[in-house]
Order: sequence, then structure tokens, then C-alpha cells
Amino acid sequence: MSTQMNHHVLSVLVENKAGVLARIVNLFSRRAYNIYSLAVAPTEDERFSRLTVVVDVDSAPLEQIVKQLNKLINVIKITELDPARSVERELLIATVRCPVERRPEISELVRIFEGKVLAVSNDALTVSLEGHPSKVDDFEDMLRPYGLDDLQRTGRIALPKLDRDGARLRSVKGAKSA
Repeated sequence: MSTQMNHHVLSVLVENKAGVLARIVNLFSRRAYNIYSLAVAPTEDERFSRLTVVVDVDSAPLEQIVKQLNKLINVIKITELDPARSVERELLIATVRCPVERRPEISELVRIFEGKVLAVSNDALTVSLEGHPSKVDDFEDMLRPYGLDDLQRTGRIALPKLDRDGARLRSVKGAKSA
């Protein structure tokens, strides 16, 4: 799930109200904009939620996506996060089929990637890894040869890196103010 030049990471602050997420997803669907990744949760202020949306700008120019999002009344602020100036994370949970004799290999892989073994059965392990999306991609690639029974990834979340000189958010032109 690596961010390439044709993807942009948007942080969208919205009112924490029923139906807001559905309206945003419907907007993307109606306009045939591709959502590469979507994560949403309440912020430190219970009145608001933050969506981290990784959008495929091959499906539409970024400016068009922002204009359409700004038309939604529950959207408070839209910012584009520069991957070089933000902290990005994703969570992967996977169940890997493995006979007892192969467990040490998988356990070592989990240790190297700084993941965790969450559950063990006679013929499988459930593992988790939190990290930068490229690290999660690499871990998933390394697990595949062992046989994945189930796999779930959360999608990307991101915040600007802390900087003594000020915030690293770049407001998108035309975005509403908070």
C-alpha cells in the first residue's frame, strides 16, 4: 500500500455526526474517485472526527476532489499531508497456517519486524504488526509464502511530524477554516 506520486494523503476534519462518512463515501462513488485507503475515528474533541483518505488522483485531479469535499456541510477542514513531513502508520493482523516445525521461522520473522504473536493454535498463528505502510507491505510479502488464511489491514492513518518551527500541514486551496 505504498503511497506513490499518483496518491495523495488527505486529512479531513468533519463533524462527528451520523451519516457524515456515508455522504463522503457516496461523493467519491458518484464522482468515480478511487479511495485507496480510508480510516476514520473521533479526535481529541468529541465533536469532530478525522478521516485519513489516501486518494488515487488518476481518477480525478486533487483540486476537484477537494472542491467536491468542501461542498459537504459537515466538512470542517481539509489538509494534504506530505508523506516526507508526516508520521504514517497502519495495522496488519494475519492468520498464518503453519505446522509446529515452521513456527520458529514465523516467530523470528515477527520478531525481526517488531510484530506480535496474538494467538496460537495447533496449525496456525495470528500475528500483528503496526508500522509505516511500506514496512507493513514488506511484512505481508514475507508472510505470504507461509500461507495466509486471513488478513486484515486498517488503512493508513497520519499526522504531521512535530516541528519546532510550526505545523507541517499544507492547507488545500479553497478548504474551509475550522
